[in-house]
Amino acid sequence: MNVITSEELMAMAEEKKFLAIREKLSQSNPIDIAQLFEEIPPERVAPLFRLLPKELASEVFVEMDPELQQKLIMCFSDFELHVLVDELYVDDTVDIIEEMPANVVKRILASADPAMRKDINEILKYPGDSAGSIMTTEYVTLKENMTVGEAFDRIRQVGPDSETIYTCYVTSRDRRLLGVVTVKELLLADKEMSVGDLMTENVIFAYTDEDREETANRIRDYGLMALPVTDRERRLVGIVTVDDALNVITEESEEDFSKMAGVTPTETPYIKTSVWTLWKARVPWLLLLMISATFTGAIISGFEHKLAACAVLIGFIPMLMDTGGNSGSQSSVSVIRALSLGDISIKNFFKVLFKEFRVGLLCGLTLAACNLLKMLLVDRLLFGGRDVSVHVMLTVSMTLCFTVIVAKMVGSMLPLLAKAMKLDPAVMAAPVISTLVDAISLLIYFGLASLLVLPQFS
Repeated sequence: MNVITSEELMAMAEEKKFLAIREKLSQSNPIDIAQLFEEIPPERVAPLFRLLPKELASEVFVEMDPELQQKLIMCFSDFELHVLVDELYVDDTVDIIEEMPANVVKRILASADPAMRKDINEILKYPGDSAGSIMTTEYVTLKENMTVGEAFDRIRQVGPDSETIYTCYVTSRDRRLLGVVTVKELLLADKEMSVGDLMTENVIFAYTDEDREETANRIRDYGLMALPVTDRERRLVGIVTVDDALNVITEESEEDFSKMAGVTPTETPYIKTSVWTLWKARVPWLLLLMISATFTGAIISGFEHKLAACAVLIGFIPMLMDTGGNSGSQSSVSVIRALSLGDISIKNFFKVLFKEFRVGLLCGLTLAACNLLKMLLVDRLLFGGRDVSVHVMLTVSMTLCFTVIVAKMVGSMLPLLAKAMKLDPAVMAAPVISTLVDAISLLIYFGLASLLVLPQFS
């Protein structure tokens, strides 16, 4: 929690109590300070930001909104920007660069020293969805012939500039990954023992071109603090830390939820997103769904003359379509979540399909029985609906059962097929599945009605 509020901060700034502000902010968490700066006028942030110790300033800057970061950079002198960039980790700098316009990126790169600029360019060359794009090049490497004492000397030497020192990576002369050793193992070992005797050779790692979500899931599944990243020759080029993995998992989850809701994902917070941007994110999906809904309209139009003979059938169409859409959405969300967590894969296609068939059968029979009872007691007896005949009740209830079964299978099948075609399973969003299931439910409904109900009016 903040030890100071935005109102207190502004009051102290008005009274020019800068030493007190520095002391108060130094006692706060970087995330809290970043949130505090978001609450005050942007033009007042730069003078207050300059009061922070440089290490704290870099941590606060990383947590800021990209818009505020850009405004601060524009206020900084070249020297101030150089001091800030020098304190940042390479992966954090890359994340900032990816959010900035070209003129700001140029200033950031110009402020970085040659070695850091080389590391930044190395990471930027990887695709945005790869493990290479989220790795950092600041880590501790050891040699297998080092003693424990020499290993600690090495850690003390490079540790201040490394993002993590708990996990150390053992490499050969040509940077090939040989093993991994933790600081705990080094602390508990005799200082004359060799690193090669302590290291674990069976290392869990990722390739630079692997999908970043798979890499993040690997860190989560194995409970790692960091995961080494190598090229295809198994030369160590970077590591992905647990905080970066958590960011990836969060971003991917938010993106999947947006797609399942029929909205194009945006990285800007909702309150700061313009009406124009929200319009562009939503209207393509709405247009697509509006056009796709014409199929259901065409089906209804095709049976229009038959429905006129038994108008009572029309009243149950919304219930059947909504139930089918909801059933399909339930299955699709469950399957998409299981895919994202790595619980299932395309090889489980028929197993998942059979499971959803059984679930659909049980749900369909339950809903059909309850609907039959409801139509008998409410629609026929309570409301006196003479047109709600036994044949109508059977038609609606049977349609409900078949629709739920089909919807469950379609909802589970489409995300798996998307995964097999190297597409994002979340594109099989709930609105798309609902539209497809609507058409299927109408075909089932009118098909059964043609067999059971409509012949009575011929």
